[in-house]
Order: sequence, then structure tokens, then C-alpha cells
Amino acid sequence: MTSQTCNSGINNNNPDASWQLKPKQLPIWVRRCGAWATEVSLIVVSGTVPFWLGQLGNIGNKSVPLNPVVANTTEIIANTFGIPLRNRYQKVTPLANLLWSGALLAPAVIVGWQLYLLATTGQTLPKRWFEIRVVAALGNSPGWKKTLIREGLGKWGLPMGTAYLIWRMTGAFPSLGILFLLGGLTSFIDIYFVRFNKLGRTGHDRLGNTFVVDARSGQLDSNPFSLGNREKQISIATIVLSEKKSETFHLWPWIRQNPGMTFLVVTTVGMVLVLGTIFGTHVYIQNQANWREFKQQDNDMFLALVNKLSLTSNEPQQRRVSVLALGSTKDPRAIPLLVDLLAQEKDPSILEVIQQSLVSAGPTVLPELRRLNQALKNDLESLSYSGNTQEQLVVSLRLRATQKAIAKVLKVYSGSVKDVDLSRVDLGQITSTPASFTLILESTDLSGVKLRGAILNQASFKNSRFYGPGKDNRLGTFDDSIADLSGANLIEANLTGAVLGPVVMERADLFRATLSKAKMPDSILTKANLSSAKLIETDLHRANLTEASFTGADLGSADLSKANLYRANLSKVKAEGATFQSSNLRESNWQGANLSGANFSRANLKKADLSLALLTNANFRNAQLQNANLQNTDLSLADLRGANLSGTNLKGAKLAVPKPTQTEQFLASPLDTFKSDRLRGVNFNLANNLDPNQINYICKQGGIHEKCKITE
Repeated sequence: MTSQTCNSGINNNNPDASWQLKPKQLPIWVRRCGAWATEVSLIVVSGTVPFWLGQLGNIGNKSVPLNPVVANTTEIIANTFGIPLRNRYQKVTPLANLLWSGALLAPAVIVGWQLYLLATTGQTLPKRWFEIRVVAALGNSPGWKKTLIREGLGKWGLPMGTAYLIWRMTGAFPSLGILFLLGGLTSFIDIYFVRFNKLGRTGHDRLGNTFVVDARSGQLDSNPFSLGNREKQISIATIVLSEKKSETFHLWPWIRQNPGMTFLVVTTVGMVLVLGTIFGTHVYIQNQANWREFKQQDNDMFLALVNKLSLTSNEPQQRRVSVLALGSTKDPRAIPLLVDLLAQEKDPSILEVIQQSLVSAGPTVLPELRRLNQALKNDLESLSYSGNTQEQLVVSLRLRATQKAIAKVLKVYSGSVKDVDLSRVDLGQITSTPASFTLILESTDLSGVKLRGAILNQASFKNSRFYGPGKDNRLGTFDDSIADLSGANLIEANLTGAVLGPVVMERADLFRATLSKAKMPDSILTKANLSSAKLIETDLHRANLTEASFTGADLGSADLSKANLYRANLSKVKAEGATFQSSNLRESNWQGANLSGANFSRANLKKADLSLALLTNANFRNAQLQNANLQNTDLSLADLRGANLSGTNLKGAKLAVPKPTQTEQFLASPLDTFKSDRLRGVNFNLANNLDPNQINYICKQGGIHEKCKITE
């Protein structure tokens, strides 16, 4: 044990003493706070600057996979803090890969360099700027051991670790705001230790046995939370350590002084070890014998069942019983055997029994069934050129058996098949008899199932769930179970009311699919085909729909706010009452679309093609319409207040309200007297191809144009 004593040996007779502070110099505790804030800022800036530059550099040809180190680090961070990670198979530009790698490397280099300076000189760069220094008890630099204990354990490890444990154990997870609040609180507690220490030492200073002094004078702040009483400062150079020899226990002298007790202890421990070894060995031998006996019984039963499964057997009933019995056994050889039987069987009734047996075995059969399904699909495609109809029928029946088995397992074990890989499996509709099949998985939990490239055309997934919580039972965290339908064939599939959430559906084919009232926020549908699909009242806010095709789709009352539809094709869509608020619609194609009553407020429609579109009563408030093509559009009653119309092509656009019919004239105001605020204050000076009639109407409605004064 060591006890510290502090003596104030200040020479008051020397007016030029080096320890004296300038009258206006800030207290040490203020400079410590400034240095700490600067150190953290340097690390944060070194990571965030290349990260955001990488975001800007990720626009263009995304041709390379994400750096594995960056990807793994991202997953670790997301898993630790419960941050949702949507696209784990993303490709990026080479420049983004370089910059994001720098975003990981730069903070590590800054931290390492600052720790090196602190260990060797007692000053990081910010501490040098603020003229403070970290020293050991004798005034020397702290060295690596004290530095790592002080910084790694005391300043960050214990406070942040305590905050993280409280955050995870009290149910505050995954709120990052609460975590930051707890981290600030624990750090404040560590700092507040200076109130109880006359040498101005924080908790991490005490743990690392270090002191923070003025870099010029070598003095401590004896009253760190007070701006006065500067005469009470103490010089670190006068700290004297007086060591007391602690009474330590030495084993060998004690043994020499107590031989009898030593003999008794050694004898007792030896007997316990011997008896324990004998007993443990006996138990182990008995357990092994029992295990071998049970294993032999299982093996005998398995072999007996295999003998009854001979394809040449003339007893179908016996074979059916044996097949069903195999499905209920726990022998790992049973499932591959049943799948092999399915691949060779020709009797439709036996195929049905094999299918039932596989379903009873549970989700463990899915990988084997997937492989057989793919092989049978290839065989059927090959046989289509041979003309052997009988062989085609047998293979079709086997393929249907695998499809029905997979469908039943997914339905029976709904919610227990997360993370199952069924990529490229064929579960599409078959209309030919007797091998007809249609996948029906309505109100089924399929969250986390991988169906990349799967054939699911004409399937019904009404009210099914493809997105659910992970092990933490919380949505919106790293371990969420998100299905992957990238490249899947979902032509004419029924997904009405399905919960898809942030599902990955890149390049998926959803031609004529029904997605009405489906919940798809944050979904990834880049380059997906949604032509002629029904998306009535579908929730697609914040969805990534870059270069997706919606030709002829019905988007009535759909929510696509804050969605990314960059270069998407929405020609001839029906989107009455749909919401595109704050969405990215740059260079998108809307030719001939019906967008009556749609909300485009604050949307980015730069270079968008809206020619021939019906935009009556649409809301374009504060929208960006620079260089957009609005040629021959119907903009009657459209709200353009605050919209940027620089370079917008308005040739042939209808701005005036249509004339009322003769039967309605007594209810409607004449066209010449009709007034609306929807064009009031809108600047049309930079718009292109305005004809005199349009300008005249703009001026009457309070719009801004350089010719309005002339016409008046």
C-alpha cells in the first residue's frame, strides 16, 4: 500500500517564480474540458469527413463489392448498438470503397498517435494547445501502462461500459438517445470525483495514478470548480510518496512453520482427487455404454426400416409405414434417405407419403429439399426437348412433391424458419394436371427467409409477414429478420396486406402483382419490375425504387413520401391521391400518367418527364421542377406556390380551369372571373415555351412574369 502526502513548498520570496500563473489564465479544469472536447472532435471529424465524402462518391457505376473490413466493422457496430442494417450485399463505387476505408483507418491513426504522445510526453496535441500536461506521481510522463489504464479503462471503458450495460439490461435498448444520455451521466460522475479530491483528480486520474498540471508551472488546481482562490495551488514537484511495506503472505515459510497442518491439507486434497477421479471415470464409462446401446438400437431400427423400403418390394402398405416411421426417427441419415427416395420414386401414392414424412421431420429438411427441387427443375427443362412425355410426367410429380413439402413446412413451422436459404427454389404455379400446384402461404410468418432468385409466380402471400423482430423481440434493430427476395419471380403474386418492411427486392419481377395495402417502408426495390402492379394504399415511404419500372401500375392513394425514385419509369401510372412528398424523383418518367390530386410538395422533380400527364389539383408546393418537361400536361388547379420552375418546359400545358358545361354554368363562376391562390407569387420568368394565353392567365392569377406589366 502507498500513501500520498502533498507539501506546498512554494517560494513566495521569488517574484519571478516559474509556477506563477498569468492573471487572466483560465483554470486548469476549464482547459481540461476544452482539451477533451477537442480530442473527441478530432476523432469524430477524421471519421465523418471521409464517410460523407464517400457518400457523395457513391453516385455512379457501383461495380465493386464493399470492402470486407468495412462491411464486417459496420455489422459489428450495428449489432452492438442495435442499428438496422438493411442491405448487406451492396456494391459500391471504387472511390466510395477507398473513402470509407479511410473513415475507419483515420480515427484509429488519430487515437494511436494521441495515445503515443500522451504516454511519452504527457500531452496530446489538444492538451499542448491548452497548456496542460498529464504526469505520474513524481512529475514524469505517465508511460504506456498508466496511459492505457487511465484512458482505456478509466476515462472510456468503465463509464461507457456501465452506461451500455444499464442500457441493455433496463429495457432502454435500442434508443440511442438514452444511451448517449447514460454515457454523459457516467462520464460526469467520473469527472465529479474532483470535488472529493484536493489534488483535482478525476476518477480516471485516480485509477491511472496520474495528475493533470499546468504545462508551464507544473501546478495543480486545488479547487477545480472555483475560479477564485488561485493562491491555493499546489506544485506537483513537491509530491512525496512514502511507501509502507505491506504485510504479504509467503507460502514456503508458512509450510516450514506448520508441517503437521501442511501434511493434513495435502493428504485430504489427494484423497478427494483420487476418489473424484474414480467416481467420474465410472460415470463416464457407464454413460458411454448406455449411449452405445441406444445408438445400436437406433441403428438396428434404421437398418430394418431401410430393408423394408426396397423399390422392388411388392408390399406398398409396408413401404408406406416404413417411410412414415423414417420421418419420425432422429437418425441424421433419415432425411437424405427420404430425399433420395423422393428422387427415384414413380408411384404417386408413395410420393405423397414421402412428402408427408419429410414435413413431419421439420425445417431441417429444407436444405435437402431445395437441392432436389433445383435438380428436378433442371431435369424437367432438359426433358422438354426430348419428347418423352411419360418421363416428364414422373419428374413433374416429383417436383410437385418437393414444392408441396416445402410449402407445408413453411406453413406448419411458420415463424420457426428464419434465416432458411431457399434461393432459386421453384415454387411457381403449375397448371398441368395431375402435377398442378399453386403456392398458398397466407397469414404466414416468412420473416428472414432467403428467396433470392426464387420462382414464386401466381403465389398467394395475403397478410403474410416477411419482416419481423430478431432475438431481442424489437423491430428496428440490427438482428431484425428481413426476407431477401432479390431477383425473385413474383409475377401476378398476391401480396395484399403483406408486411414486407425493409425487405430486399432488388430486380424482383412483380409484373401484375397485387400489393394493395402492403406495408413496405424502407424496402429496397432498385430496378424492380412493378409494371401493371396494384399498389393501392401501399406504404412505400422511404423506399429505394431507383430505376424501378411502374409502367401502367395503379398507385392510388399510395404513400411514397421520402422515397427514392431516381430515373424510375412511371409512364401511364394511375396515382390519384398518391403522396410523393419530399421524394427524389429526378429524371423520372411520368408520360401520360394520371396524377390528379397527388402530393409532390418539396419533391425533387429535376429533369423529370411529366409530358401528357394529368396533374389537376396536384400539389407542387416548394417542389424542384428545374428543367422538368411539363409539355401538354393538365395543370388546372395545380398548386405551384414556392415551386422552382427554372428551365421548365410548359409548352401546351393547361393552366386554366376548364370551362363549365352549359348545365353547370349557373353553379360555376365564369372563367374570366375565376380566381385562385395556387399560382399567386409563383415566378414563371425562367419557365420555357409559355404562350400568350398562358401568360395572360398567370398574370390574372397573381403569378410573376416579366410580361405581366405589359399585359396589364
